[in-house]
Amino acid sequence: MRAIIPVLALLLVLAACATDDRYLPIDEAPPAPTSPVAEPDASTGTFTISCGRNEKRHLNADNVVISPGRLNGAHHTHEYVGNESTDYASTDASLAASPTTCAHDDRSAYFWPVLRLTDTEGHDEHQPGGGVHGNTGEVLPPEEVVVTYRGSPAGHVLTMPTGLRLITGDPAALTNGGGRAWWGCTGAGRATNRYPVCEPGSDVERTFEFPSCWDGRNTDSVNHRLHAVFPLGGRVCPAGTFPVPALTVRVTYRVPDGRPYAIDSFPEQLRDPGTDHAMLVSALPGVLAERIRDCLNNGEVCT
Repeated sequence: MRAIIPVLALLLVLAACATDDRYLPIDEAPPAPTSPVAEPDASTGTFTISCGRNEKRHLNADNVVISPGRLNGAHHTHEYVGNESTDYASTDASLAASPTTCAHDDRSAYFWPVLRLTDTEGHDEHQPGGGVHGNTGEVLPPEEVVVTYRGSPAGHVLTMPTGLRLITGDPAALTNGGGRAWWGCTGAGRATNRYPVCEPGSDVERTFEFPSCWDGRNTDSVNHRLHAVFPLGGRVCPAGTFPVPALTVRVTYRVPDGRPYAIDSFPEQLRDPGTDHAMLVSALPGVLAERIRDCLNNGEVCT
């Protein structure tokens, strides 16, 4: 009987999502993208930093990258690992002076929209970022967060500059079109820009890959994207840009069988899965930034 219950739960959620095209059974998703072939002088190393999974529940409706200085400027709730003080008023100096959940004294701010179970009321039902902005439901804590820096398949990388602001994905993708959302299920080897319906025992997985071609001068730009872009074809940096460590953040959630879920979004984006996004404000200590660079360029696996 116990073996039948997870299967029944999966059938129930499939039926509930059949009329909602935001959801996709994971076995209908295409295979996950593969890494590009590395050149002979590629920087093939990886450096993984343990930052916990936000056990202290650092949550707010701020976005210091897109809306610095504006309280509740995100209009949805973000989840953080790394720097414990990150909010709308954060500066490079305040981040450098604050504690962190990351190993190696990495005081960087890593953050993304929370994931909620949408069939129940959340703690912030009547608060900004939550129900006031249309983001209802119980916030689901991550099961695991993995922060990894990788090298460039085309050559060596430079040191990650202090204060670098990065964004991946488009929080307005529903109206803008496009986006860079990657959803999957642990162990499935498949990826989609829709909410995956996972097999029993498999966790929902979000993968955030950040731009890694820096202009060599600016840590931010008017649209927060011009100073750092993605490599062409996932390989070579465009003219006038230089490879820096490529950040990937992978976040997994244990969504209860048969329960609907969605990320937070701007109200007009209707919690569409394609609007998934994440931000970085780099506050790596100088010694750590150099260690990461050397690890990647030397082809080592560092944790």
